[in-house]
Amino acid sequence: MLIQEKVAQAKALLKEFNMDCWITFVRESQINGDPVLPFLTPADLTWHSAFIVNRDGSTRAIVGLYDQKTVEESGAWDEVIGFVEGIGHPFKQYMKQLNPETIALNYSVGSEICDGITHGMYQTMFDLLKEIGMESRIISAEPLVSALRERKSPSELKAIREAIRHTEEIFDLVTAYIKPGRTEKQIAAFMKKQVKKRGLQLAWEPMVCPAVFTGPETAGAHYNPTEKKVRRGHILNMDFGVRVNGYCSDMQRTFYILEKNETEAPADVQKGFDTIVTAIEESRQAMFPGGEGIAIDAVAREVVLKNGYEEFPHALGHQVGRFSHDGTAILGPAWEKYAEKPFRKLEKNMVFTLEPRLTVEGRGTATIEEMVIVTEEGAEFLSHPQTELIYIS
Repeated sequence: MLIQEKVAQAKALLKEFNMDCWITFVRESQINGDPVLPFLTPADLTWHSAFIVNRDGSTRAIVGLYDQKTVEESGAWDEVIGFVEGIGHPFKQYMKQLNPETIALNYSVGSEICDGITHGMYQTMFDLLKEIGMESRIISAEPLVSALRERKSPSELKAIREAIRHTEEIFDLVTAYIKPGRTEKQIAAFMKKQVKKRGLQLAWEPMVCPAVFTGPETAGAHYNPTEKKVRRGHILNMDFGVRVNGYCSDMQRTFYILEKNETEAPADVQKGFDTIVTAIEESRQAMFPGGEGIAIDAVAREVVLKNGYEEFPHALGHQVGRFSHDGTAILGPAWEKYAEKPFRKLEKNMVFTLEPRLTVEGRGTATIEEMVIVTEEGAEFLSHPQTELIYIS
């Protein structure tokens, strides 16, 4: 279903971006596959393989003989050619028949998600096209590949929603497990056990999923849980996600460990948490199709700064899909590392995180990460937003 949805989407995108032909070209894809390949075939490929989608709606896959049946059974391709000696002859023969004015390949300077063709495979494709006088027709497929990944189809959204459901349920379960004296490693192990019980996969590397941080002087983000123990009067936060049918969730929650005589968080902790909640809600309300990520990021950043905290050292949010970080557009500032991504336009059915953070001195890090979807008029939560501190007594 997914492959049929995405190939149909690609046909429409060729017309939208005025491209005649889009080719995804791979070999030994289990070792070095293109990020877009799961949209085109249900399994990895061994030999040189070309997946060709054309503006007129026709499609063809040219693959090694032993891969032919698998690709055919996807039901997405008009014709699947299986070769024995090499891809050169059937590929050139088809391209001469097709004679496209533009040939889009998966390379990009600014988007890792659209840069799937290796230098060697690009050179191989260039040489094949040069033999038939078409090498000057090569263009970047970045607009098409970005849109294909970013505009989520119904089956993609269904999987993401299911991943979020499991994530929220495991957050609920771990809330009852956390207590003073337990270590970050023990908390992470509990959550991994819940994932295994459900027959799911973690959304990213097990070493850092979940990431659990308790109290002040932690690594901050993207670090593995440690032997550090949960203590009263500290903030605990965690970053966690699962993968369902190839699609990810990516969420964070913040907890406060009550002192023995406390029934609610002290003012400094509450202020930090409330600032994060406000930053998320105001930035969500600022999202709309056609808006730019840099403007959305600025909304949240201003909320954090005006409340007396240092600005967070990362983008407000990223897209989520087959990876926890997916897609080209980002909700971020105009920093070198983000290149042109913050200036990309938001589009309907893009799925983003919203994840500002700040430090509460002597307590720890307050941060929440929610998932939202861009709609026709704005953005809606896919996750159930955390609006209150989770107390651990």
